[in-house]
Formats: sequence, structure tokens, C-alpha cells
Amino acid sequence: MSTVVIITSIVVAVMAVATALFIGRGRARGGHRMKKRFGLEYDRAVARHDGDTEAAERELGERVQRHGSLKEHPLPPEARERYVVLWARVQERFVDSPREAAAEADALLARLAEDRGFPGGERFEEQLDALSVHHAGQVHGYRRVHLAVRGEAGTEETREALVEARDLFDELVARRPDGSERRRHSPDGSHDGSHDGSYDNRGHAPRVRGRPDTKG
Repeated sequence: MSTVVIITSIVVAVMAVATALFIGRGRARGGHRMKKRFGLEYDRAVARHDGDTEAAERELGERVQRHGSLKEHPLPPEARERYVVLWARVQERFVDSPREAAAEADALLARLAEDRGFPGGERFEEQLDALSVHHAGQVHGYRRVHLAVRGEAGTEETREALVEARDLFDELVARRPDGSERRRHSPDGSHDGSHDGSYDNRGHAPRVRGRPDTKG
């Protein structure tokens, strides 16, 4: 074998290794970004694909392609007030009828998400996929409530699901489409740091007074 052939073979081998390393690093960076973006949803997808991270990332990437351009609709003030009242009723009802309260919360979140521009609740999986792209950190509770209503979850498990689902409710009811929070104007025209009258100073819907709160 000539020296030229040997050198050529070595160069080709080195390039192949370098290419493989480059691709591997690119996938690792992409996987890290995907995991950071989706959090628990990333872990669920990996588990659903029996540990196959590439398949899981492919699935999540397809979600982003389908729903990433979705623009959330603004929620009119009167609709916001109505949802806050309805959620307060859910919390009150939980004391005496946990399963019925969870069913109401499930339906309420489905309707609220649809009002914000997500797919309708009758297409739960598609709605959840779309929500996971824009509210990945909050969809787990909604899923838990949905499953609790349709399964054999006990009272405590249902309560925990409802507590988690509250996070998505707060996200959808208290935020503008651009992700900013609504603020009231003080008399001098400056922002006073509070939200519309139906929210506490963190933008959360009010707790039910005089009743055990499902938020912890």
C-alpha cells in the first residue's frame, strides 16, 4: 500500500470521527435545550419511548412545529372575572365532593385553554400537546386532574392534582398573550405593581376564605 493511500485513509478516518463527534455534540446540545424547555414533559416523553431520547425529542420537536406558532388570544376582563369566580366555586365544592370538583376543574381548564386559542378540550391530547409547547411547566397538573376524573384516584391524590392544576389556571387567566402580567395604573399613571382586582399581588386568583384551600 502506497504512502498516499495510507495518508488518505487516515485523513478519511479522522474526518469521519470528527463528523461523528460534531453530530453527537449537536444532538446533546439539542437534547439539553429540549429538556430545559419541556421539563417533566421531556421525561414523560422519554419514558413513553422506553428511554429512547431521540424518539422522544423527535416527538417534542413535532409538537413545536405543529403548535409553536400558536398565538394566545387575549382574555376579556369580564371572562377573566367569570373564570376566577368559577375556580373559587371548584375549591369550595372540593370540600364535600372532591371528584365532582375535579371534573369541574377539568372542564374549566379545557374551556379556558380553548378561549385562549388552544385546540378544544374534545381533542384533549392535542390540546395538551399545544399547551406543553407554551406552558410546559404547568401542564402536568391538568393531565393529573384529567386522569383522576377518569380513574380511581383517591381524595388525597385528587387534591394534589387539583393543587397542581391551579398553576395552569393561574398562567392562563392572569397573563396576556405576550406573557406579561396585567397591572393596574395608580392615580399618577404609574404601575402600582398589583393586578386587576381579581388577583393578589402575584397575579394569582384569590383563595376561598373560610374554607380549606386546595392550594396546599
